[in-house]
Amino acid sequence: MGDPVSEYASRIQQQEREITFLSAEIEKLKNPETLGISSQLDELREENTRLKYRLNILKRSLQEEKSQCSKTMININQCLQEVFGNAIQAAYPDLEDSPHTVTPNQQAKFGDYQCNSAMAMAQMMKAKGLKVNPREIAEKIVQNIPDNDLIQKTEIAGPGFINVHLKKAFVSKLLTNLLVNGVQPPRLESRKRVVVDFSSPNIAKEMHVGHLRSTIIGDSMCRLFEFLGYDVLRLNHVGDWGTQFGMLIAHLQDKFPDYLTVSPPISDLQAFYKESKKRFDDEEDFKKRAYQCVVRLQSKEPEFIKAWNLICDVSRQEFQRVYECLDIQIIERGESYYQDMMTAVVKEFEEKGLMQLDEGRKIVFAPGQSIPLTVVKSDGGYTYDTSDLAALRQRLFEEKADIIVYVTDSGQATHFQLVFAAAQMIGWYDPKVTRVEHAGFGVVLGEDKKKFKTRSGETVRLMDLLDEGLKRSMDKLKDKERDKVLTPEELTKAQRAVAFGCIKYADLSHNRINDYVFSFDKMLDDRGNTAAYLLYAFTRIRSIARLANIDEPTLRKAAETTEVLLDHEKEWKLGKCILRFPEILHKTLEDLLLHTLSDYLYELATTFTEFYDNCYCVEKDRQTGEVLKINMWRMLLCDATAAIMAKGFDILGLTPVQRM
Repeated sequence: MGDPVSEYASRIQQQEREITFLSAEIEKLKNPETLGISSQLDELREENTRLKYRLNILKRSLQEEKSQCSKTMININQCLQEVFGNAIQAAYPDLEDSPHTVTPNQQAKFGDYQCNSAMAMAQMMKAKGLKVNPREIAEKIVQNIPDNDLIQKTEIAGPGFINVHLKKAFVSKLLTNLLVNGVQPPRLESRKRVVVDFSSPNIAKEMHVGHLRSTIIGDSMCRLFEFLGYDVLRLNHVGDWGTQFGMLIAHLQDKFPDYLTVSPPISDLQAFYKESKKRFDDEEDFKKRAYQCVVRLQSKEPEFIKAWNLICDVSRQEFQRVYECLDIQIIERGESYYQDMMTAVVKEFEEKGLMQLDEGRKIVFAPGQSIPLTVVKSDGGYTYDTSDLAALRQRLFEEKADIIVYVTDSGQATHFQLVFAAAQMIGWYDPKVTRVEHAGFGVVLGEDKKKFKTRSGETVRLMDLLDEGLKRSMDKLKDKERDKVLTPEELTKAQRAVAFGCIKYADLSHNRINDYVFSFDKMLDDRGNTAAYLLYAFTRIRSIARLANIDEPTLRKAAETTEVLLDHEKEWKLGKCILRFPEILHKTLEDLLLHTLSDYLYELATTFTEFYDNCYCVEKDRQTGEVLKINMWRMLLCDATAAIMAKGFDILGLTPVQRM
């Protein structure tokens, strides 16, 4: 489709030409037969008026949209890809699916960005029997780049690399836009519905270190989607149904026979679970009664539902302690939520002839999969496969999700591959239209490179880990004598920011696909790529304006009136680094690998340090300390750096503090 404003303008011009012609004809023709022209002329004039009215509305709407877009951050990489895409199309119109890859240049002497399409295009042409030198292709591409706001100049290097130098005025203008309007997300083409399934602990069991990664990674993904403007549903698919509840309810009835009238004082649900499991394994009568309890729970008898709710509530209180520490917002929707939907799922697979019988089980083989899903067990019961199919169907058809992400350990990759394949086979979704994926992650290792355990070999309780983090962060702050300069309230805020920030960042700064070693010593080190370093760096950047007695209104006014100069190489390097933020978000959104954002924040902090060491922001008298000169454009670069870091922290779930 073309531009609607241009279309309407063209139609109006055509109408006006016809009106002029017909008016002239009226003057010329006196024949009564020509009187019909008058009504035709009136119709055209009415149509013309309507079109002009519609055109004005479209122009206003377009102007408003343009105004809104001008406030958002621009992805420079995407802009360059568009420029090169058009140039390649103009230079080689017959070459289909031609690549237009643009990447930031690693070395400043080669420019700011680089387009490497020429070599790939040469290979494509070679496959078609055309031998063309990549440098010739690069030259032809460059010849077809029109004048634009972005590019100062291009240079062809090596076998056909096109090095791009950006216009400083363009970068300066984008920085001013950022300072005036704040960190606004890039424009979203459509507001999609996103469901993220994460955390997912089991009722009646403690949250352990294995749940840490799913909780932290899933929350950060949600924050990314939310910042970019998506409609996000955060779901906690807790294990709140199954045969284990039979033994828990039977044990509850024995230990607290008056549980229906007096709330049972279960303080340690983990111990309660172990007691019931031991009885289930050792006592045959108890095991039989546990199975009866499961049947009565599934029949939804009121007293058994109440017992189940009591057990779930105790677990929820424990989970909530963890979520409050880590600042996690999540909606619980456990396996029990989908129980009544599973029968319909089984029926749908049967009616479509996709179910097979196998030794009493009902199984589903999806195309290309060597392992089946067990949808109904030989005893008639449902399985995790059935539950996950029902959950996926509900999210697709009732939640109308456009994107669904499951954040669990990589050990469940095969299971989700089967579930997704079965859902596609039955026609629930088309992967080209709806994005459904499993975001898997590796395990947490101890410093001995083995699975993270306590000294006695037990799984590490998550609350114990968080409490240890608080203790260690306070020790770190006291080592740096921060307790002598911070108020008790500021010290507590700093303690929590460092403790929980370090635990989150240690996870998110590693590629989630890999295992990672959990080490408090490393994550609390304020040197290198750690939250401790970044939080301290952020606090220092924020303090520059404060120590120069520059308040927020002064910075706001300066942003509107002061040009951001980028003459020094370190100013230029920092300015470009700041503006790569939308590119980083775009890449992270594509692969959901959050370490890309972590690495960028560390790069931004170190680039800022280079800038600050080489460019005076505030010039003081060396003897008196009196402020002699403030280089306001550099103060604005400090402000822009802090703004991007703050937003990056927010996406990663870190909480910076003003003083540390």
